[in-house]
This record gives sequence, C-alpha cells and structure tokens, in this order.
Amino acid sequence: MKVEDFDYNLPEELIAQTPLLKRDESRLLVLDKKTGEVEHKRFYNIIDYLEAGDVLVLNDTKVLPARLIGVKEETGAVIEILLLKNISGDEWECLVKPARRVKIGTIVSFGDGKLKARCISEADEGIRSFELIYDGILMEILEELGTMPLPPYIHEKLTDQNRYQTVYAKEVGSAAAPTAGLHFTNDLLKQIEDKGISVLYVTLHVGLGTFRPVSVDKIEEHKMHSEYYQMSSEVAEKLNKAKRNGQRIIAVGTTSTRTLETIASKYDEFRECSGWTDIFIYPGYTFKAIDALITNFHLPKSTLVMLVSALAGRDNILNAYKIAVNEKYRFFSFGDAMFIK
Repeated sequence: MKVEDFDYNLPEELIAQTPLLKRDESRLLVLDKKTGEVEHKRFYNIIDYLEAGDVLVLNDTKVLPARLIGVKEETGAVIEILLLKNISGDEWECLVKPARRVKIGTIVSFGDGKLKARCISEADEGIRSFELIYDGILMEILEELGTMPLPPYIHEKLTDQNRYQTVYAKEVGSAAAPTAGLHFTNDLLKQIEDKGISVLYVTLHVGLGTFRPVSVDKIEEHKMHSEYYQMSSEVAEKLNKAKRNGQRIIAVGTTSTRTLETIASKYDEFRECSGWTDIFIYPGYTFKAIDALITNFHLPKSTLVMLVSALAGRDNILNAYKIAVNEKYRFFSFGDAMFIK
C-alpha cells in the first residue's frame, strides 16, 4: 500500500492558526462509516449522536512546556530542544535544532544556567538524549523557561497557553496535545454524563510521531516511534463490561484509539497496565476495541489519515476531506472536528 494513496489537496489558508473563542463552537463533520454519508454540525451537537449506555474514552495527558531555547556553553550558539520522552530519572529523549551542533558531551544552558542539558547519546533524525541538570523541581523550571511545543504549521503566537491543553488534562508528559479533546468544555462533558454516557480516561503521552512525516513510499515499511500509555483497573473493568453488554466504545482522538487498540490486541480484553506502544493502524487492520471515533482533520499522507481510513474506509475519508476543503473547514490542531460513527 502506497503512502501517496493517502494524499489530498489542502489550501494553506485552511490550516487553523489560532483556536476559536469557544472550544465547542468549532464545526463538526459527521461521517457514517458504513454509507459514507456526511452531515455538517457544530461540535456541541455531538451530544445528539451519543446515546445512553455509550462509553466515551478520552486521553488525559497534559502537555509539557517542552520547547526550550538555550545556548551552547562552548560557543554561545542558539540551540532549540524539544523534550519528547522521559527515559528515566533526569534523562530525556529530545528533538534538537540544529542537531549537527550537538555532540556527546555538549552542554546547553537555559535561563542563565537555571537549567542545563548535557548530551549523553546521539541518534538519527535530530534525536539526542540529555541529562538535565538543575536545582529544585523540574516542572516548575519548565513552567518558567519553556513554552508550548506548537506544531510547525502553526505560525501564530498562542496568547493563552491553556488553549493547547484539554480542560481535563491531568497526567503531565506529552510533547503535543491530543487535539480531538480540545473541543470539549466542562459543561459539555457534564451534559454528556447527565445523558447516561460513561466518560472514562486513559493516558498516552504524545511523542515524536506527531512531528515526523512518513518518509517511506510503502506504508508497511514505516516504523512508528513508541509512546507511553497507561490504563487503570477501574477503567479496564468498565470497558470490559461495556464490551460484554454490546455498548458502543467511542474514542476521543487517535491517541485514545491507539491506547485502547494496543491493550485489546495484547490481552484480548482490557486490563490495568502500562507500557510503550508503537502500534501502526492502517487499512486492513481489524478494530478490536473501538466502535466510533471523534477526531480532527489530519495532515496529508500522515499515519493519522491512515488510521481513520482503516476505520471508515479510504474512499469515505478522502471524500469527506474533499467536502471539508470545499466547505472551508479549519484543519489540524486548532481546526474543526469529525465524528466517525
């Protein structure tokens, strides 16, 4: 299967640069995965498509202010580091620009030395591992020195950093937001629960895969980067009961989907667990966990377009995207939403 088969034409002006004033007033394209039929709504209308007994699963990861601009101690050269993954203790996997300036032993200083990063290993694609050196609490230092790691296609400055967090963000550790969840408000979540829909949370810390395009021609040759996930025993028990009772499991976002499908594929059920997943879902995959999906519009030729195509069919997805372009929907992180039912 070719990566080119998941390309589509997107005018640059449709890439959303800023979030809407009200989260739940974004547009919502509703796609019937069986018929390909499309409806146009607002996100707050999502409650009309949810039924009592449904289970809604959201990713409660919280984005780190993980983008740091510092200087190389030896030369004063400006270095940008994006914290991607906490390997252990104070060792972090990072994306570095310009990576050619950073070798093993290089020390990068941030905030006049309040935080330092010493390179301890090199890898391909601009990846380096660093030991972070600091006094105090790392998260407090990052809050002071770091900024939100917005995707490279967003050029506008974010005035309110919380708009790149979901209202239910809790578990700190992501290098990017689970953007399908950005449309929810606390009021909307309460309305959903009041309707008899279970709202459950899993965690997947979004990592390098978000920032890396697919660089091979054949899908089967693409290697996903691993990301950390966890599920509690309480959530696992409720999901197993829902499956037994034939209730719909609706994932909010591709990250929740990948977490649920990873666990269901590994254990043939849901259970309390944590670990690293590099699951790659593309057409031909048989879904074991989810029945429906709330998601955003994804980059052309991305692994996320492939995932939604696995669920709804490539032709249905590409047709829905074409309609969305014609109807001038807003695309990507701060853009509009799609419900695949």
